[in-house]
Amino acid sequence: MDFKFKILDKQAISKIVPLIQEFTDNKFPSELLVSRFEAMFSENYECLGVFKDEELIGVCGLWFQTRHYSGKSCEPDHVFIQAKYQGLGLGNKMFKFIEQYCKEKGCESLELNTYVHNTASHKFYYNKGFKILGYHFFKDI
Repeated sequence: MDFKFKILDKQAISKIVPLIQEFTDNKFPSELLVSRFEAMFSENYECLGVFKDEELIGVCGLWFQTRHYSGKSCEPDHVFIQAKYQGLGLGNKMFKFIEQYCKEKGCESLELNTYVHNTASHKFYYNKGFKILGYHFFKDI
C-alpha cells in the first residue's frame, strides 16, 4: 500500500470533518465542526493529512506557538487514523514526518495531550520519547 503525508489547507475542511466525526464518535454536528475548523485555520493551526492513494484516511492537527518553557513548539492534536489502517506503522511514520516538518519550521519541541483512559496512546508516545510533565485541566464556561 502506498501512503503519503501532506499538509492540508482550508479547502480540505470538507474532507477533514468526516474523519473528525469518526474520531469523536459523531459527538459534534458537521456544521459546528466546519465553523470551528474555519476558525482554527485562521489561527496558528495546520492539518496533516494521511493519504492512501488519493483517499484521506487520517489527520493530525498541528498547533504552533512559542512558550516560555519550551521555545517554539508544535502541539499535535486530534491524531486519528481510520481503524482499518491502524497497525501498519502509520503512526510511527506520521510522527517521523511531524518531527521533520516541525524542525524545518524552527520548532524546538513537541507537546501533546492524550486522554487518561487511552493507555495505548500513552505507550506509543513513551516509545516516541515523550515524557509526562503534568495534567491537562478543562472546564466549560
